[in-house]
Amino acid sequence: MSNGVKKIIFAIFFIFVAAGCGTVKTPIAQPTAPAGSPAATSSSVSAPNPAPQLIEPISGGLSRVTKKGFGLFVSPGHSPVSPEKFTGFHTGIDFETTPQEQNIDVAVYAACDGKLLLKKYASGYGGAAVQACKPDGQDVTIIYGHLRLSSISPNIGDELKAGDKIAVLGTGYSSETDGERKHLHFGIHKGTAINILGYVQNQNDLSGWIDPELYLK
Repeated sequence: MSNGVKKIIFAIFFIFVAAGCGTVKTPIAQPTAPAGSPAATSSSVSAPNPAPQLIEPISGGLSRVTKKGFGLFVSPGHSPVSPEKFTGFHTGIDFETTPQEQNIDVAVYAACDGKLLLKKYASGYGGAAVQACKPDGQDVTIIYGHLRLSSISPNIGDELKAGDKIAVLGTGYSSETDGERKHLHFGIHKGTAINILGYVQNQNDLSGWIDPELYLK
């Protein structure tokens, strides 16, 4: 092989090597899922909150719970309301009424499906009603306190549907509420036994009750 041919081969080889070393390999772009598609959102979207197990028994719902929540200890000298005649730990929550509602009917509705177990006049409440209920499959009784007894339209033993009207609130500071302000006491007692206590004296006894806000949120 002549020197001229060797030079030509060497020159071609050098050009080939130089071109290979200078080549920049561009990474292949991976396809991306369109915004809003399941692939794009599955890792960032959290599971939805579970649906409430009970419906709010009064219009305005939890926004009305401004004074007495579940488990609050009150006494005549220590209470968010005045006058206060009770002492103990609150077994339910109180839905307050507005000044504009003092002279009009304020409806109370069944918070769940279930049978009406009791309606009567009760000390500390005035008119009261109790309904059987099974949120999460758990047997409980629902207490509705401070109702106008004559307005409780269902009869004991009637099967109620969530949202059915039960009664209206009693007039504040009258016999309809046993002298209490116009509001709804709403309690949830565990089990099937009827217990309408609005307060317990020992904090440990609250274990027999459920904070209604856990089922209404």
